[in-house]
Amino acid sequence: MTDREDTRGQGARLARAPRRITPDYLQRAAMHYLERYSAPAAQLRRVLARKIALSCRHHGEDPAAHRTVLDDVVSRCIASGLVDDQRFAEARAATLRRRGRSARAVAATLAAKGVGRELAQQASSVSDEEELAAARKAAWRKRLGPWSRGDRAASRQKDLAALARAGFSIAVARAVIDGAADEDTDSGTLTS
Repeated sequence: MTDREDTRGQGARLARAPRRITPDYLQRAAMHYLERYSAPAAQLRRVLARKIALSCRHHGEDPAAHRTVLDDVVSRCIASGLVDDQRFAEARAATLRRRGRSARAVAATLAAKGVGRELAQQASSVSDEEELAAARKAAWRKRLGPWSRGDRAASRQKDLAALARAGFSIAVARAVIDGAADEDTDSGTLTS
């Protein structure tokens, strides 16, 4: 059995050998990735660096030899406007807020994606009302507090802890858990 044969069965696909890294190949790989996903520069750099490492491991090359090509491809994507960390951070922060994420969780998610700390803080900053709305959405999604199906008094501490772990302040968590279920969290409007 050769190293390219698969032992999982007759119908299993064989893995293709990774292509050799060339500037054109890396540019096409970046374009293909950016067609499918919005990404900050650091994320694009990580994706392309993984491709380089995989190819170099297979072909016996040094990944450091392709560092300048990687830098050129990422800088061209930034210069052409395909990669914009500010735009990415604002759009991703808005999406996460609509899902009920706290400002702290939004900033941590953006930082994990490679957005700079100051930019992540700026994009994740929200008003008190927006933070309260996000906490209500999170409580609704997790069936906490007013949306709990069990005894609210018995599960109050657990509900507060769940919102605190989600990154909400204790004051916001108390306001949501002790409040009434008067918000239509699907549409984000207050109703009774």
